[in-house]
Amino acid sequence: MAKFNAVSIKPEKKSILENLRSFSQIVVKDFRRNKYLYIMVAPVVAFYIIFHYLPMYGAQIAFRNFSPSLGIFDSPWVGLEHVINFVESHYFWRLIRNGLLLNLYEIIFGFPAPIILALLINELRNSAFKRISQTIVYLPHFISLVVVAGLVREFVSLEGLINDILVLIGMERTVILQIPELFRPVFITSLVWQSMGWGSIIFLAALSGIDPQLYEAATLDGCGRFKKILYITLPGIMPTIVILLILRMGSMFDVGFERIILLYNPLTFETADVIGSFVFRRGLLEFNWSYSAAVGLFNSVINFAMILMANWLSRRVNETSLW
Repeated sequence: MAKFNAVSIKPEKKSILENLRSFSQIVVKDFRRNKYLYIMVAPVVAFYIIFHYLPMYGAQIAFRNFSPSLGIFDSPWVGLEHVINFVESHYFWRLIRNGLLLNLYEIIFGFPAPIILALLINELRNSAFKRISQTIVYLPHFISLVVVAGLVREFVSLEGLINDILVLIGMERTVILQIPELFRPVFITSLVWQSMGWGSIIFLAALSGIDPQLYEAATLDGCGRFKKILYITLPGIMPTIVILLILRMGSMFDVGFERIILLYNPLTFETADVIGSFVFRRGLLEFNWSYSAAVGLFNSVINFAMILMANWLSRRVNETSLW
């Protein structure tokens, strides 16, 4: 029998110009179909490009001895000298310890607060009272942080409300914000009070997506409110909780330094000073721009590593992750 060799016919490879032309046609076609969506997202994209990506070229001053008279590109290159000086300084471990402890306390007390508040609001049956309660708990978010810090200072001052309560229970008056050990409770309390109402919005939105038929079936099975929360509500919003926790882990060393700057003083540096406040003092008050930029860049790299680790761990444990 005669043997026939099979001839494989390979498709001709498109040139780069043809690939670019077909890609541009796809982009144009997609833009025409979704032009209103592109118009809506354009301001957001422009904001991030202008205020987040374009300024990145200035991050190189972290590796230079920056001088305004020389400019960024003519300032002498020093590499990782500023980062090494920061790691070897006596401030390093204090800043790392304070940042970790404040973030840990915020996760323990601050992260569950909006979840619990959302669950409580969701259980309200009177719609009018529910709307009023939501409005009240949202209000602190719209108060300026400077005003909140001023209120906190008044409450914990020597003649403030907190000291009046301490006197009633037989204790002596004291300037609370001058005691290093009390700074963290004051900071976390003010943070939770101001942010938990606004943070509950996301969880209330997640609660609205749970199928009501699940609650009806649970009622027929004789489940009370607590069991419905335990076996229906919490599992229903668990993906939202995990995603927000991963995002929160990405800022473990980026605690709200604005609130710290408004509340701390040299007497509480030992427990209140974090990387953000340290960068503020070195960069804006002492004009040590290169050193502060290096410390801030070091902080950003650590935060990025933390979010990568949290995302990997979440994907391994419960298959819920950002990517």
